This record gives sequence, structure tokens and C-alpha cells, in this order.
Amino acid sequence: MCLNRGYRFWLNAAFKVLIVAALLYILYREIGGQERLADLWQQLCYRLGESSKWWLLPAVLLMPVNWWLESWKWQRLLKPFWPVKPWRAFKAVASGITLSLFTPNRVGDYGGRILAVPARHNWHAVIATMAGNVAQLLALLSGGLLGALYYLEVQGGLPRLLISSFWWVLFAGIAVTYLFYFNLHWLALLLRTLPVPRKWLRPVLMIRRFNRLQLAEALLLAFARYSVYCLQYYLMARFFGISAPLFGALSGIATIFLFQATVPLPPVAALLARGEAALLVWAPFSDNELSILGATFGLFILNLALPALLGVMFIVKINVLKSLGYDANAPENQRNGVPGPLPDRNVEPSSE
Repeated sequence: MCLNRGYRFWLNAAFKVLIVAALLYILYREIGGQERLADLWQQLCYRLGESSKWWLLPAVLLMPVNWWLESWKWQRLLKPFWPVKPWRAFKAVASGITLSLFTPNRVGDYGGRILAVPARHNWHAVIATMAGNVAQLLALLSGGLLGALYYLEVQGGLPRLLISSFWWVLFAGIAVTYLFYFNLHWLALLLRTLPVPRKWLRPVLMIRRFNRLQLAEALLLAFARYSVYCLQYYLMARFFGISAPLFGALSGIATIFLFQATVPLPPVAALLARGEAALLVWAPFSDNELSILGATFGLFILNLALPALLGVMFIVKINVLKSLGYDANAPENQRNGVPGPLPDRNVEPSSE
């Protein structure tokens, strides 16, 4: 699809204005619309004057580590298709955070990342993002289920026999999930049996390019990021004066994240649901609702709101239509973002 220069300029401008306006509206609604915002701000100022303020500093310092790990994971998964540079990978991740604030289950993450790559690599970015999200989901489910069982046994008072039965079911479920994760080519083999044109399946069949070593590396980075996120939450809880045993607190945090992952809501809507879940999970350790909500709200600011503001700055500088392939000077296959013929899976892909 070819558009003249004037149309491209105005469409680009309209898209960027829409994104900026939507982000500012969402953040205003979630931050400025908090009924207890004044109380939360007062609590924050009070805690900054207490000795607990030293719990906040490492939580803030872990914020770039969190998204650096995500950028590294995506960069490694995109390497078989296109060797993206670290800074560009970070800009893609930040752009994805911005768009994900508006969509259920962070679907906008895909859209944000394809904006940061050339049009001919759009599908490659989608496949790398999908594999990375699956790895992150595996880390979240593994840690979340284990943490939830520990929490329910210690804090919920469930019988040990019942918990033991859950352990076996959990082990079997996780084992099957990991088996499929490390054999993604099974999905490609299954799809090839479907009576549909090959060109329709070509983007999905690109998962054959991932080997088990790459998938293992992505999974390791996913677990590292999950650990950082849990540690940040624990530090924020201690900053707001919630005292809890380390394992009890981490198991409760894992339970909250597990609940969040199973509810298909955009992060801004999940903030309210996560706050309600936090009040329930932290109840055995603290009856200070303001501190519990402050820790949850603070984590949202650190790991989503601030990176989203950074991401929108990157999006403003992107030629959106060109990134999506609507460039009159690009070849037809690059303009449409259609991948070329798939190489044999036994042939090493060449670097560009």
C-alpha cells in the first residue's frame, strides 16, 4: 500500500498524538484518580523520613535491571532472524510497555516491538516476543504455583495431605509444559498437517529457528527477571512498613503474581485487582491497608508507569508507517512485512 508523503505525515502524527493522549489519560485515571492518593502520598513522605527509606533505594535501582533482562531476552530470541543492538532492543521493550497499558494480557507489547524494527522483520519480532512471553509465563507459573502452595499450607492452614496431592499434580503439569516449550517444532509439525495455504502458516513456522539452547537461555533470563520483580515487591513492602518472614512474604508475592497472570486484564485494570489480592494475601502480616496498597501502587509506578513514559518518547521519534511497511520506496515484500521462503531448519541462518 503506497501513500503520498502528505498522508503519511498526517497519519504518523495522528497515531502518535493518539498514543500520547491515551497514555496520559490512563496514567491520570490510575494515579490521579486514586481515591486515597493524598493518603498514599502522605504515607510515602512519612516513610521517607523513617529508617525504612533504605528499602526503597535498592527497589529503584532494580528497575533498570528488570527491563534490561527483558531486553536481553528479546534480543537473544531475535538473533536467529536479525541481530538487533542492545539499545534498540531496549527501545522496543519500552515501546511495548507503553502500548501494553491499553490492552488485555499485554497484547500491545507485540505492537510496540514491531515498531522498533524494519518492516521486513515485523513477523520476526512477533515470533521472538511470543517465545519470550511463553518463557516468562513459564517462570511466573512455576514460581507462582510453588509459592501459592507454600502460602496456602503455612498461612491458609490446608492439610498437608491435600498439599502433597497438589504437589504431584503441579509437578506433572509443569513437566508437560516444559516438554512442549523445549519442543516448539512439534507445533510447526502439527500446523503443517492443516489444510491451509503454506503462506498463511509461514510466520508461525518460523519457531523452528529456535534451538533448545536459545530457549533455555530465554527461560533462565525469564526466571532472573521474575526473581528481580519479586524482590522489588518485597523491598517496597518493607519500605512501607510491612514486616513478614522472607519466605512467607515471597510466597505471598508469588501468589499475587499468579492471580494477576490468570486474569486477562490490561495492567492498568489489573492494578485494582492486584490491590485487592494484595490486601487478602498480606492480611496475616499487616492490617495497615494503606501500606499494602502503597507497596502495590509503588511497584506499578516503578515497573510500568515510568518505563511507559520513556517508551512513548521512543514512539514519538519512530516513523510508524515505515515500521509497519507502508513505505512507497520499499520492495513489496518488505512493505507488507511478509517473510521470505523458510530455509531448511538444518541450515544455519545467515546474519544480515
